Amino acid sequence: MSDPVRVQLLGEIGSAETITALRGLRDQVHNRMEALLPTLSVEQFYDQLNEVHDALIRRVIALAEADMARMGKGSPPVPYAYLLFGSGGRQEQTLSSDQDSGIVYGNPDSEDDKAKVETYFKELASTIVASLQETGYPPCDGNVISSNPQWCMSITDWEKQLDHWFDEADWEFVRYLLIVADGRLVYGDRELARKLKNAFYSDTLAKPLIVRRMLENTMRHKMLLGVFGQLLKEQYGEEAGSIDIKYGAYIPMVNAIRLMAIQAGLRETSTLERISELKNRDMLAAEDASVYAETFRIFLKLRLITIEHTEDGMFTNNGKLAGSRLTKEMKDELKLALKTGQKLQRRVYKQTMGKLG
Repeated sequence: MSDPVRVQLLGEIGSAETITALRGLRDQVHNRMEALLPTLSVEQFYDQLNEVHDALIRRVIALAEADMARMGKGSPPVPYAYLLFGSGGRQEQTLSSDQDSGIVYGNPDSEDDKAKVETYFKELASTIVASLQETGYPPCDGNVISSNPQWCMSITDWEKQLDHWFDEADWEFVRYLLIVADGRLVYGDRELARKLKNAFYSDTLAKPLIVRRMLENTMRHKMLLGVFGQLLKEQYGEEAGSIDIKYGAYIPMVNAIRLMAIQAGLRETSTLERISELKNRDMLAAEDASVYAETFRIFLKLRLITIEHTEDGMFTNNGKLAGSRLTKEMKDELKLALKTGQKLQRRVYKQTMGKLG
């Protein structure tokens, strides 16, 4: 059953007329979702929370379009799609979330229109990014954001850029390609988003070197479990004794399942949906899929109890969990989940290397 308070907040988000109002609603949503955390399953919580994140982002974009019109910049000159990457693309955002985003827009009618169209979307993207910051979403540390021209361009230029990334074995380009795999439409033209994904999947499996580099990237983060089955904790500084749930559990599993999904040509972006579809296509046995899904739910649950805080008015989270917050039962559950994650990583490595020959 939907929470009536959250439903009311969603309605108010959809009709908010200012960024200040949206920020106030974001704070209310944050408090409400924290209160609901003990009462919902992991999947229910993430579904409801990400629905709110999407609603906030869509309203910010709509207000940015209206601001552009009020400033005499007009309406969007061509259709466009606003995409979320990272945890937003995977619909796995926690209470805190940064901005991983991009814009793909339709091709200008003529070369003369190109500069005008580029200028419009450059200004629109900057307005959106600034407004989202005011709403509590910090920009992506890696500059994967719609206000970066590299992530805001026409569909033809996007296709050329993807071709360039596929033609190079550069580590950073491969990282970008993996980011694109998680891209999800949050606002705008669905067909443009589909074309971008088509361009991505048309080349992926035809480039064995790129797949090899994707595998190397996928294996970069290891499960935080020692050779004797002990949890590997932070050794130094203020966070000594904490466990890096984000990069030592959650991200390694996201990466492993994503690479399996890419090789299968799946368009799903959430990790649990990818596991389900891999099972539906007989690429994962039902038992394995069930174990992986349950393991991932454990990682999702633990991410929700990592420390959330505000910094310069924006919600942030480093993904680390104080060891003191883990009961013996939680530690045992985490260790078992990490062992499953290690087996999954070995499986993905073996399968991918087998395909590459």
